[in-house]
Amino acid sequence: MTDTDFSKLRLSHAHGVMTIAIDNPPVNVLDVALMSEISRLLLAVRDDPDTRVLVFQSANPAFFIAHVDMTLIDEPHAFDELASNAPEGLNPFQAFGELLRSQPQVTLVKLAGLARGGGAEFVAAADMAFAAREAAGLAQCEALMGITPGGGATQYLTSRMTRGRALEVILGADLIDAATAERYGWINRALPAAELDDFVEQLARNIAALPAGVIAAAKQAMPAPDLQAGFYREHDAWAGLFARPAAERLIRGGLKAGAQTPEGERNLEGLLRHLAR
Repeated sequence: MTDTDFSKLRLSHAHGVMTIAIDNPPVNVLDVALMSEISRLLLAVRDDPDTRVLVFQSANPAFFIAHVDMTLIDEPHAFDELASNAPEGLNPFQAFGELLRSQPQVTLVKLAGLARGGGAEFVAAADMAFAAREAAGLAQCEALMGITPGGGATQYLTSRMTRGRALEVILGADLIDAATAERYGWINRALPAAELDDFVEQLARNIAALPAGVIAAAKQAMPAPDLQAGFYREHDAWAGLFARPAAERLIRGGLKAGAQTPEGERNLEGLLRHLAR
């Protein structure tokens, strides 16, 4: 890999496994810089024969990826460059998830803390995800901001769980604990926190040690579903709601009340529900 200029990612490599620790303080918000760096990394290792497995974790155990940067409400053109490079028919957030979903390496998420919005969509786009039973949580809380998910959740979740459960996640807009996420199919397993690191490391090394060609053959034999038509519907729903006054009021109010700070993010759903009253 020749591209090593990353300020938001900490990389380590051993035994065919690249471990990527996301480090975008204070809560790993998915902003332009972080999305750009992860995208560059995925492209840089795409054809690397020495990298067979990618493990994503967080440098901050409390937060994996918070959600898409809510200051987008004040910077509507911040993602224009990413949008210009997105495949036709995909907004930049959907393109980000699809880049991960189409990665030739096996992609694993090690979820020790919280992932919401775009962060939860990233978890769903990965091949596998494993979470700490005591501390991890996932949420698609966009409805509390007056919008619906716009980065793939409406499609990824209905591929992983029943429609009723996906609607519960999206319209209930609550934080889902790891045990429930496992039962619903959002993640592979909820493990005791003390066992999470060793389990993911062993699985990643076992996969990376497989004979040449096995990973590619398995992923080709189980192709990801074609979600193109659904992405069109998702984007239209998200963009239409984002343009409404309610979304602006709730997003601005959320930021003023402490969203994107460690304290506010610990109970973001409660913070946003209070604003909606």
